[in-house]
Amino acid sequence: MSTLNSATNPPMFNDSDLIARLAAELAKQLRPTLPIEIDLWDIATIATYLKRSESVVRERMACLPDFPKAIRLPSTRTVRGQALYRAKEIIQWATRYQDKN
Repeated sequence: MSTLNSATNPPMFNDSDLIARLAAELAKQLRPTLPIEIDLWDIATIATYLKRSESVVRERMACLPDFPKAIRLPSTRTVRGQALYRAKEIIQWATRYQDKN
């Protein structure tokens, strides 16, 4: 009779155990969702919301005079902090461009 170690023969889980373990691992990976009123978005999040690339948002939209102003939190690593924007202001800005038919 041979003995098998757990590396070659992982333990078996029933469906509910597997779902519980997956849920626990996913919960570790997910950030809590902040309300739109207080959330700060980076360029990547704005690009996803506007369905544009990050470069289009950074190079063609963020430089527009009516685009919301960036918040740059202090950092010891860089002279200027990463540009963050109030989510609420980005949504309001985009909504102003809705067709008025």
